[in-house]
Amino acid sequence: MLLSVATAVLVLATAASLAAAGSLALDAAGGRMAHWVLGRAAGLTSYVLLLLLVGTGIVLAHPWARHLRHPSARTRLALHAGLATFTLAFTVLHVVVLATDPWAKVGWLGALLPMAAAYRPVPVSLGVIAAWAGLFTGLTARFAGRLLGRLWWPVHKVAAGLLVLVWAHSVLAGSDVVALRGFYVGTGCAVVALAVTRYTARTPADEVRELARDLQRAPSPTLADGAAWGDDLRPGARPEPRQHHAGRDTAPTRPIPVVGRGPWR
Repeated sequence: MLLSVATAVLVLATAASLAAAGSLALDAAGGRMAHWVLGRAAGLTSYVLLLLLVGTGIVLAHPWARHLRHPSARTRLALHAGLATFTLAFTVLHVVVLATDPWAKVGWLGALLPMAAAYRPVPVSLGVIAAWAGLFTGLTARFAGRLLGRLWWPVHKVAAGLLVLVWAHSVLAGSDVVALRGFYVGTGCAVVALAVTRYTARTPADEVRELARDLQRAPSPTLADGAAWGDDLRPGARPEPRQHHAGRDTAPTRPIPVVGRGPWR
């Protein structure tokens, strides 16, 4: 509980300090475009942080991660949690700045509810849905094992898909998408490639399942085979292999050594 309060205080303090710095920059810049520039800068920063957040999350669950020695799993988990905190802080700054900017034509309703913004309602709504879904994902992870049990894990498994909404929001709602086209395409392809390696890599559980299937398919010796071998084991006689008939699904056989006789002594 104390850690939750400390995390919330850290988020609020970060957002407040960023808002104060932005306010000073706005006062110094003067012009109506200053709010829009600050909002876009905060949004772009939150997008980069979200990329790192999703990337570290994929690495944490990646089958190849068991071969990584540095940084440790605990350090990677702490980095993931810290990125989530600052992603939330910059997202709050992005929302607040654009909601209070009359020139942006978003407003508080448009910043909090889907299809309520006058400016590009569909792209803005994608960002609103992604923000609420990201907040829900963070809360389920924060209170996992206490109030919500293991609800966080299935939610986290699809949380990477939120990046698709954020990516579409950034591309469709941003006014500088032409200048950042290569950046958006490159970062999107990089995350998709990392996700493909995550979900196509073989895990230890996959290897165990494949071994179990192979054992089930392997033929096992039967009583009839054992009786036939016993008939051929006469004193001083060398066992002869059974004749196999084409088309029968039988296991290959081999001579069984007799202890105390023959060249096997």
